[in-house]
Amino acid sequence: MSESWADVDRNDRRVEAGQTPAPTDSPPVPVPADTPPTSDTPEPSGFGLRAAWPAVALYAGLRAVAMLALWGMTEARGLNLAGVLTRFDGGIYIRIATQGYDAAIPLKPDGSLAPTNLAFFPLYPGLIAVVDPVFPGDARVAAIAVSWAAGLAAAWGLYAVGAQLRDRRTGVLLAGLWAVVPHAVVESMSYSETTFTALAAWSLFALLRRRWLTAGVLCLVGGLARPVAPALIAAVGLAALVAACRRRDGWRPWVCMALAPLGFLGYVAWVGGRLGRFDGYVYLQREAWLASYDAGEYAVTFAGQVLTQPHALAYYVTTVVVLVALALLVLLIIDRTPWPLVVYSAVIFAAVVGVEGYYHTMARHLLPAFPLLLPVAGALAGTRRSRMIVVLTLLAAMSVWYGIYLRLIWQYSP
Repeated sequence: MSESWADVDRNDRRVEAGQTPAPTDSPPVPVPADTPPTSDTPEPSGFGLRAAWPAVALYAGLRAVAMLALWGMTEARGLNLAGVLTRFDGGIYIRIATQGYDAAIPLKPDGSLAPTNLAFFPLYPGLIAVVDPVFPGDARVAAIAVSWAAGLAAAWGLYAVGAQLRDRRTGVLLAGLWAVVPHAVVESMSYSETTFTALAAWSLFALLRRRWLTAGVLCLVGGLARPVAPALIAAVGLAALVAACRRRDGWRPWVCMALAPLGFLGYVAWVGGRLGRFDGYVYLQREAWLASYDAGEYAVTFAGQVLTQPHALAYYVTTVVVLVALALLVLLIIDRTPWPLVVYSAVIFAAVVGVEGYYHTMARHLLPAFPLLLPVAGALAGTRRSRMIVVLTLLAAMSVWYGIYLRLIWQYSP
């Protein structure tokens, strides 16, 4: 395996401290003298699809079982699976793909702003619009197909990150665990979390491999997927800045820094232009969707109410997921996970928990924070296969049951 960004960072710290650099796990490969300093070389076979197929197959199998169970329950209720998977935000994405964004901001009877689809980033509906003419049926089929394809790409990316940081078994389990988290049903719905996670996973993997241009381009595209993209921009941008300041890899980290925020800033600027104010996106989130940042005050207050008063099941599960996510974030730090992954996960956590309103959606919004599962995947990778099977089976059963609850009983967005 070639020397990664994390290996170089550790060796730099050893040199600065006057210590001998740690040896790498393989001898250096001779490089011609005229070759620029970069790791943008063909990917080693250990991260290709041929190596990653167990992770992709495990993810696909677990999600297929969940979809079969959900399909059986929807048929028993006389419902349509495609309709169940494309409700709420999914329907908004489909309308953007087929009808475009709102030409004018809708207003309530009292003159205040009504919810507008301008709050939804354009990458996922754009992919739906591209795929729709190819697939039979209406745009709902295309939307589901995009999400399912993105799920497979995300599973491959999660495997690559896990295998890069630890070993192949960890990579496979990381993909499997992501398939059975409580809100995993969203990964198979017409929502944008799966698309963003796929881009984030591959961008972070490229970052770990010091493939600066790839990381920057993927981060740029990811910035068009979800409003939580600043977490990825922070991780990629800061890592590139550190490399540039340490004069590593020539001009590539500088280009990576320049590329990383362009997608996110471009869409936010476009919304600002539509509203005629530079803070247009923040304004419509606050005024139209009643979502503003309060540094977690709302989340803490609501969690206290959930723990002391009767509430629906979705609120209890959300509270548990948020608390577990916080604990896993601490474990990421204790395990000395490469700091860009910690930054990415921490910013997502802070952004999700720090927003006032929509408490029941916080667990779903944490789906892209897949590095939080690394401590669990690493622990399972060190156990016997029988124990891994028992744990995954139990988690899968709970995820299937809760996914059915979210789609057929819970009456709001998951």
